[in-house]
Amino acid sequence: MRVLVTGAAGFIGAKLSEVLLARGDEVLGFDDLNAYYDPSLKQARLARLLPQRNFRFVLGSLEDRAAVDGAFASFGPQRVVNLAAQAGVRYSLENPRAYVDSNVVGFLNILEACRHRAVEHLVYASSSSVYGANRKLPFSVEDNVDHPVSMYAATKKANELMAHTYSHLFGLPTTGLRFFTVYGPWGRPDMALFLFTRKILAGEPIELFNHGRHSRDFTYIDDIVEGIVRTLDRIPTADPDYAAAAPTPAASGAPYRLYNIGNHQPVELLRYIEVLEGCLGRTSERRLLPLQPGDVPDTCADVTALRRDVGYAPSTPVEVGVARFVDWYRDYYGA
Repeated sequence: MRVLVTGAAGFIGAKLSEVLLARGDEVLGFDDLNAYYDPSLKQARLARLLPQRNFRFVLGSLEDRAAVDGAFASFGPQRVVNLAAQAGVRYSLENPRAYVDSNVVGFLNILEACRHRAVEHLVYASSSSVYGANRKLPFSVEDNVDHPVSMYAATKKANELMAHTYSHLFGLPTTGLRFFTVYGPWGRPDMALFLFTRKILAGEPIELFNHGRHSRDFTYIDDIVEGIVRTLDRIPTADPDYAAAAPTPAASGAPYRLYNIGNHQPVELLRYIEVLEGCLGRTSERRLLPLQPGDVPDTCADVTALRRDVGYAPSTPVEVGVARFVDWYRDYYGA
């Protein structure tokens, strides 16, 4: 297939592009290589893809309508995976406009391009952050998500609503994936595992918000990407069991689906750090701090629907995934 992947120089997008290329798909990567975190890491991911025969790349931002339309026109994608977004919960407290520009205006440009180019299936990144103030665990796609606690979360819920509108009005098949904390080699420097590793190796204290009593549904990158590929290959249709008199967020009379994509095995942050310390052969100095605005204490994904529909079966325990990350980090940074 011809697959357009936005955010192709990002953590998940680069790995997804690699897997799609390995199975014989043509991939057009689209990314703006912005400086939210070190662009050299994005460029290093991209450098692994550029030599491959069926990979092409376009430098552009989602909010640039002409760039998006041009990429669709030149490549003619059959399917699209939209992973580009302004990420980060805490940064959304400082710069909310960046999230509206990329995650709302940019996503509208993707939807319009998919609609007018008759794309077979749009898979897009949502987030576990949409569960916001919810406290019932595990989080289910059947749950109400009307109480976001950050602008990042609000824009991701907006994506789900916008996608449903296009599925309903124009018959565009869309699938939203609510990602739970993704980690692994080539990960994002603003994420906890990356930050902790750098600081522990440098002999600096690490900051543990909520006194380290968070639990997170840490999900290894390979498991995430396998789930994306399985989802991409399954084009949604109208749900025959959808009841308009008793609607749920996850189903529709339109070709629209929502899924959680996580590990369904939450791990307390203190345990995560113990595993990391064991892999590094060093202990950490810890600064215990209160819960930060926009954060939630716990996450846990109910992945029943994704397992049922596409056979999703995450299999990487944190002990294995963290060790692989540490091996990559030491090699990449010579640490």
